[in-house]
Amino acid sequence: MSKPTTQYQKRYKLFVLGAVVIGVTIAATFTRGQWWPLVQRLVSESAKPAAIAAEEAAHEDEHDHNHAGHNEAASIELSEKGLKNIGYEPFAVKPTQYDKKLSLPAIVVERPGRSQAHVTAPLTGVITEIHSVDGEAIEPSQPLFEMRLTHEELVAAQRDYLRTSENLAIVNREITRLKSLDAGVIAGRRVLEQEYEKQKLEASLRAEAQAMLLHGLSEEQVKDIRNSGQLLQMITIRAPAHTHNGDGCAEDHPYQIQRLGVAQGEQVDAGRELAVLADHCELHIEALAFEDDATQIRRAAEQGRHVTANLLVNDSPGAEISDLEVLYVADQIDPDTRAFKVYLRLKNRIALDKSTSAGKRFVEWFYKPGQRMQLKVPVETWKDQLVLPTTAVVDEGAEAYVYRQNGDHFDQVSVQVLYRDQDSVVVANDGALFQGDVIAGNGAYQMHLALKNKAGGGIDPHAGHNH
Repeated sequence: MSKPTTQYQKRYKLFVLGAVVIGVTIAATFTRGQWWPLVQRLVSESAKPAAIAAEEAAHEDEHDHNHAGHNEAASIELSEKGLKNIGYEPFAVKPTQYDKKLSLPAIVVERPGRSQAHVTAPLTGVITEIHSVDGEAIEPSQPLFEMRLTHEELVAAQRDYLRTSENLAIVNREITRLKSLDAGVIAGRRVLEQEYEKQKLEASLRAEAQAMLLHGLSEEQVKDIRNSGQLLQMITIRAPAHTHNGDGCAEDHPYQIQRLGVAQGEQVDAGRELAVLADHCELHIEALAFEDDATQIRRAAEQGRHVTANLLVNDSPGAEISDLEVLYVADQIDPDTRAFKVYLRLKNRIALDKSTSAGKRFVEWFYKPGQRMQLKVPVETWKDQLVLPTTAVVDEGAEAYVYRQNGDHFDQVSVQVLYRDQDSVVVANDGALFQGDVIAGNGAYQMHLALKNKAGGGIDPHAGHNH
């Protein structure tokens, strides 16, 4: 009985061994992607010369741990696309001059007595025609209104002027006739009396002509009345000429009809406002400063320092205007706000010039009364300072950081902030940064967040924000 039992055990062991081999083969087939690359790497490494393997190991170790000036815990590496995603902009560090500036809120205003021209009715009459429309751009001396005169005083003045003119013509003819006669026929006293009468009529004619000029008629119109022998019934009211050419508006420029105050067919009295014309070739910037800033602003005005203004569009900085100078400082301080006003000249330019098929011209000036601005008045100059963009410095508690490019990495560098404004930050030149260093001028805050994520730290939502 022992022999059959032994054969049975041998067969059983062979069956189990075959099953194990088959199972291992099947498992190896399904997991080949996991163990086969490791086998290839072991074979490849065993086949390399020792010198080549040592060199690659040293290079890998240098790349991972021995980058020059590189601290893994305070360094971040971003791909080219990652830099584009955060809006990275390089900024080269170099000492430069920094002007400490005083920021003032401001608004664009019209020049009193210069930016508006009021067109009034010179005489009493009826408006028979209006040549222009509201908002239209017009040139000096361009016709605005046609008026039929009904002014009683002017009608009487014209009538007296014509009567005097006719009487003077009669006296002149009489003098000519008397002088043509024989001297013995009529006494010379008669000629002398006519000469006196002529002088009196000429004096009256000049006085009556001046009266019509005071009523608003031009010298040409007065001459036409005398030459034609007819009363003036219609007058044309024109845009006034530019008279302030010494204020930056020497070039030809149009008026703009700001308001029309009359309708066609309306009876108007002398002095009635017919239209208001705007002349926005030059405007003023009106800034508001506090009493404590008066000394610094006065010093800047005395030294002729150039002021910069930013046009605010939807509360965002817009176009920058440079080389402005303080025109004058108001001599009154508001008793409630303890603030005073500062004025600067603002030369304007036409942004849009358009004509219609009907022959009407419309213009748009770039600067308009009511626009808000922010003035920056330089009050102190610092030389050889490290001046960085505000987007290059990240604040976290008491620390301030920049991110300096170091090969393919960006290293976090702690800096000391000496002064900051809305546009720039002045940092200490204490060896943390050197001339020629390239830092992240934009995108530093995103690098800071990525570095904190890399370290596993929580993100402060206010880090890098100035309130």
